[in-house]
Amino acid sequence: MVTIGCVAATYLDRILEFHRERAAADERSEAWLHEAIAGQVASGPAHTPRRGFANALGTPGLSVISEIKRQSPSKGDLFAELDPATVAAEYERGGAAALSVLTDEHHFGGSTIDLVTARAAVGLPVLRKDFTVDRRDVLDARLMGADCILLIVAALDDDQLAEFTGLAADLGLDALVETHDEHEIERASRAGAALIGVNQRDLVTFAVDSERAIRVRPAIPEDVVAVAESGVRGPSDAAALATAGYDAVLVGESLLRSDDRTAAVRAMVKAGTSADGS
Repeated sequence: MVTIGCVAATYLDRILEFHRERAAADERSEAWLHEAIAGQVASGPAHTPRRGFANALGTPGLSVISEIKRQSPSKGDLFAELDPATVAAEYERGGAAALSVLTDEHHFGGSTIDLVTARAAVGLPVLRKDFTVDRRDVLDARLMGADCILLIVAALDDDQLAEFTGLAADLGLDALVETHDEHEIERASRAGAALIGVNQRDLVTFAVDSERAIRVRPAIPEDVVAVAESGVRGPSDAAALATAGYDAVLVGESLLRSDDRTAAVRAMVKAGTSADGS
């Protein structure tokens, strides 16, 4: 188990412990999941073509990854009764390049159904936002129809990072590898990450440092798609991150709480693209 800092029982510690215990109790074999994906056991979202998450973020200007999240451990309910299809369509109309959908039920109120419903409502690629701690988590993401998985560097050792990144590629999935500092960016690069995210939320305290992404941007290789996560409150933040060299921002809370989510996404795309000079 990866130890995060020296603070006992942090948010991340507790969440990872939950997911590791659940993985240990999972009696499904990898072979069964591979068969399900191939359609020998089940059919459904896994059979739809992948939509190319990384490619969707590689277009000129700042791409916005809009998030569907019902709650968080630090802030409680954000929009517990949201309709994933409605919110996804609002984001798409605003010009979002991709979606991020929380599937962690215990801590974030999400579900596989949220991802399947949101993806079916739009033509955007979808990130399965969850805590990947086991190879079967990667297979589950493919089975539910996701286009990309999240790998948190602070939660995995180097062998796991490389293994899960490779397995995702074998399954036709992209992997957004999430980091918090230069050392983690180096680890992500060694694992072959083509998508590197910088989460401005401290996973020990859950506090947001809105300057973190800008500070560490020079450490991200230029041939990697760079994504800033958390603490993106509006167009001015989007513009600053675009100017710093980010290709995309992942935005959740500020969009979910907006009275007009379509307009809020559109404003971020416009501000980021103008700042980028595209």
